[in-house]
Amino acid sequence: MQLDFIKMEGAGNDYVYLDCLKTPAPSLSPAQIARISDRHFGIGSDGVVMILPSDRADAFMRMWNSDGSESAMCGNALRCVAFYTGQQLGQDSLSIETLSGVHPAQILEKGAGDSKDPVTLQGYVSVSIGKPRLEAAQIPFSGPGTTGAGPLVDVPLGTIPGIAGEVRATLVSMGNPHCVVFVPEPDAIDISLSGPAIERHPAFPEKTNVEFVSILPDGSIKQRTWERGSGETLACGSGVCAVLVASVLARNLPRKNTIRVRGGELRAEWTDEVVLYGPARIVYKGRITV
Repeated sequence: MQLDFIKMEGAGNDYVYLDCLKTPAPSLSPAQIARISDRHFGIGSDGVVMILPSDRADAFMRMWNSDGSESAMCGNALRCVAFYTGQQLGQDSLSIETLSGVHPAQILEKGAGDSKDPVTLQGYVSVSIGKPRLEAAQIPFSGPGTTGAGPLVDVPLGTIPGIAGEVRATLVSMGNPHCVVFVPEPDAIDISLSGPAIERHPAFPEKTNVEFVSILPDGSIKQRTWERGSGETLACGSGVCAVLVASVLARNLPRKNTIRVRGGELRAEWTDEVVLYGPARIVYKGRITV
């Protein structure tokens, strides 16, 4: 089976996108998705995203992690889908449906991408990720002593490999589960040990995304991400939103902030819903046989 694809990235969070707006969606097995995502034997990505028709919005985003498992939400992928769909439809304002609901989006800027490749396009896109979910059943989380009431701030997780002392975390769902751990320096964490240990912690029945964060002198936030089903990624849009919410609840930081991820900078703002702002770029288009 041959697949035409678009490679896009937002702050380094890269996915292989399949435009299925006017053509039937292919049936891909978890093994095929993992092979496409493999950075040595495939295209290389944090996962695969299908852009599908929707009865409720301008497009429907269905996505899988690089290990082949399906996910309901990714903020950076959502911005890329909005950017691409907006280009196809000639719209700057649109909405994208996901398994976690319908999300309004706005293309704020657009222009040429890499000067060496004028075919590429890039833009700056905002998208509403939705209201944070803060109760244990919504995350979901089943740690000892949990009553179900939220928010779950500085919840004890016990000892975690790669981190000294007892680990405490603030828990947020942005349509997918996030565990935010405040540390002195995220880059000092052995994320290959601590990331999977928290992702698969028995208190998270559906596993969890993990963000290790610190507050910088200017009040902005530094974030390092371990994504459920993908491992460490350069950025996580829903994780940025969860970090903003956690920073307000646990550290009394502003409701609008800059979060510095390994792939660049993203901004988020929490009023009623959380809005994510950041770049989206079409890297290249191609065809692969799977």
